[in-house]
Formats: sequence, C-alpha cells, structure tokens
Amino acid sequence: MRQFVSFLVSKQFGKQLLLLALTLSVGLFVLSYSLDMATHHNQKIQVPSLSKLQLDKVSEVLSELDLRFEVIDSASYNPEYPKKSVLDQFPQSGSYVKEKRKIYLTLNPSQYGLITVPDFYGKTKNEVEAQLRSLGFVVGVHTYIPDLGKNVVRKLVCDGRNLEKGIKMPKNSVIDLVLGDGKKQ
Repeated sequence: MRQFVSFLVSKQFGKQLLLLALTLSVGLFVLSYSLDMATHHNQKIQVPSLSKLQLDKVSEVLSELDLRFEVIDSASYNPEYPKKSVLDQFPQSGSYVKEKRKIYLTLNPSQYGLITVPDFYGKTKNEVEAQLRSLGFVVGVHTYIPDLGKNVVRKLVCDGRNLEKGIKMPKNSVIDLVLGDGKKQ
C-alpha cells in the first residue's frame, strides 16, 4: 500500500496526469472544431417560396442557394396552379436549412386524373347522379326522350358524344343525362 501511495505523489504520476489532461483538452478542442466545420454550425439558408414555379425555375432558384430538390408526389390536379408547377414543399418557405439540403416538392399534374365511367344503363337518375358526383364528375343538364321508364338513364353525354360504360374521362368532366320521360310511345 505504501508503494501505491508513493507512486501517486511521485513526479512520474504527475507528468502522466498532466499529459493525459493536455491530450484530452486538445482532443476535445479538435473534435469540437471539426464538428462545427463538418456540420456548418451557425450557417443557415432561408428556404424560398417555390409555390407555382415550374421545375426549371425551381432548379435555378435552388442551385443559386446551394440547395437540392426531389419531387415526391403529383397531387390531385388544382386548376388554380399552372400545370406541372409546385403545389407544396417541405420544408416550408421561410424555414432555415443548411446548404445541400433537399427540398421535397409536390407538383400539380398536367390535367385531372382519368376516371372510369360506371355502368349506368337502366339505373335511376338519382342513383347515377350520386355515383357520378362521388367519382368526381359534374352532372350537367337532363334531356328526356320517349321511353317507358320515367327518370331511367338511357345515355350519358359529354361534349356532344355518347359515353359508354368503362370509358375513361377526366375528373370534373360535365356529363349530361338522357332520361326516359315515362310516357308510352
């Protein structure tokens, strides 16, 4: 035990302890400095608003700021935005990010999605109207033709052309109904 106590108070142990403290201090300083450099500490870039911009303009704006982008989705068509323009972005405009950060974009498709026209022949007006509206179509005018079935759908018409079941039409298309008048011929 005496030898251990004499070692703890020796010059050799003091030098080793001082060397250890110096090495730890220098190591922590180098680590802290290198982390600040690697993570670009205190550097921030404000994300611009990319709303309604086309992809080529987005690329130009973000490359000037040393930011990148990735298209993650094409959402439902929004007629208030230009075709193939930015609908949404993450991080939002005004947020702060570091250089080379990816901005995730949601684009406006070039048109409404196509929807299959359902089977309609022989169904009632109310049934077909509800089904068309639930699919995203707009119900237009009603035209009556001589037919035994009153308010029974005989045809669907869009822009002057007769629609068959199974045909694909853009969402929000205006579809007119041709109905029976319920009078005997």
